[in-house]
Amino acid sequence: VLLVFGLILGGGYWFFVKGQFAKLDQVVAKEAELKQQYENKAYKVANLQVFKNQMLEMEETFSALVQQLPSETEVPGLLEDITNTAIGSGLSLQEVKLQAEQRRDFYAELPINIQVSGSYHELATFVSSVAALPRIVTLHDLSIKPVGDDGDELAMQVTARTYRYRAGG
Repeated sequence: VLLVFGLILGGGYWFFVKGQFAKLDQVVAKEAELKQQYENKAYKVANLQVFKNQMLEMEETFSALVQQLPSETEVPGLLEDITNTAIGSGLSLQEVKLQAEQRRDFYAELPINIQVSGSYHELATFVSSVAALPRIVTLHDLSIKPVGDDGDELAMQVTARTYRYRAGG
């Protein structure tokens, strides 16, 4: 009787209970995953207004930055601003030449080769004035060399890059 009782008990465990332990482990793992998802969603819901405010702020900042990028029709005016800035700084202007546009993800880069000459302080004033332009203009590949034997006059070659927004990427 004990042997039959033991076989029934062992068979019941083997066929009915053992599979339930595996299912329990799966359910416990699923519970932990669902709790994590719940916590993430609860955090997002609790901070939804903060996220919306951040998104609005980012859109306003992006819009303001895009407005600083010249459109195709504003490029001649920008070239004129750079020319006037050079002349206003007291520099002798040798060249302001627009290069081929380089397309990027959502903007286009417009390189402008500039060659000027003048004193160190005039060059510094020019660089500072270009940085103060209302449009985004960055200066790259700056090269300064002395002109003549006295070293008072310097020749500067620089690539100015301005950017324009490409609507539709």
